[in-house]
Amino acid sequence: MSEHPKINYPDLPVAQRRDEIMEAMRGHQVVIVVGETGSGKTTQLPKMAYELACEEGKTGRVGCTQPRRLAAATVARRVAEEMGTSLGDRVGYQVRFVEKVRDETVIKFMTDGILLAETQRDRDLRQYDTLIIDEAHERSLNIDFLLGYLKNLLERRKDLRVVVSSATMDAGMFSEYFDGAPVVNVEGRTFPVEDHYLPPLTDGEDLSRRVVRAVEWVTDMDSRGDLLIFMPSEREIRECVDALEGRDLPATEILPLFARLGLDAQERVFNTGEPNRRVVLATNVAETSVTIPGIVYVIDSGLARVSR
Repeated sequence: MSEHPKINYPDLPVAQRRDEIMEAMRGHQVVIVVGETGSGKTTQLPKMAYELACEEGKTGRVGCTQPRRLAAATVARRVAEEMGTSLGDRVGYQVRFVEKVRDETVIKFMTDGILLAETQRDRDLRQYDTLIIDEAHERSLNIDFLLGYLKNLLERRKDLRVVVSSATMDAGMFSEYFDGAPVVNVEGRTFPVEDHYLPPLTDGEDLSRRVVRAVEWVTDMDSRGDLLIFMPSEREIRECVDALEGRDLPATEILPLFARLGLDAQERVFNTGEPNRRVVLATNVAETSVTIPGIVYVIDSGLARVSR
């Protein structure tokens, strides 16, 4: 870790608040960062934490948790590219059954469950100088356990810095829990959106046929922009992929995206610049955990899978 790469920040809303965020991190052990989806907090906060650690002469890691394996892997790859390093070198990730981390890794992305498991082997989490709990607004059991564990750990480790990142504006709860920790609000990027509604042809029209109609309707209007289709689960995605591939749409690539999909197949979704139009069929992981570049049109099935 003797040679620190120059940290560059893309033109994202969170990067424009870099000085404010880093100043808050210098002065406080815990900082709450609230940023809307697409503000860049997931990719840029770990880089800011690493830059600050280099400035302070620290040699530990920056750890960043994600609720989903897909997000941990794709965000790590993106940050590695931005920092000019190969994945698994200075920037790596660990999820269940997959570990791309070396001794030289300075920024490590992982699922919440991986960090919880590490507390069993190292109760003080000594390998980390900074921990970023991302997507804290989801309030899963793992996230709540981690927040409680870290609050106690901060009493023992005064050198540990914690950043809680959330997409909700109700940050007062997190700030109060961490004894009045400062809150930095980051605006998101907004674009004009035009809504259209496609009623069913019949009461019995199934979801895959309706999605095919919607794709054909958009194609008749504009054959160039990439499409993102929100589906409730993997089963419906597979059915719609089969239905769309059966239509033999010209110059179109049909790309599924869900958590159980292999990492190589998941990565294809993030490759922009292809000559063909991309039609991405995804669960809400594309809304809550990762940002897919190049999307012009969104088709929402209106259905969601809800745990009971």
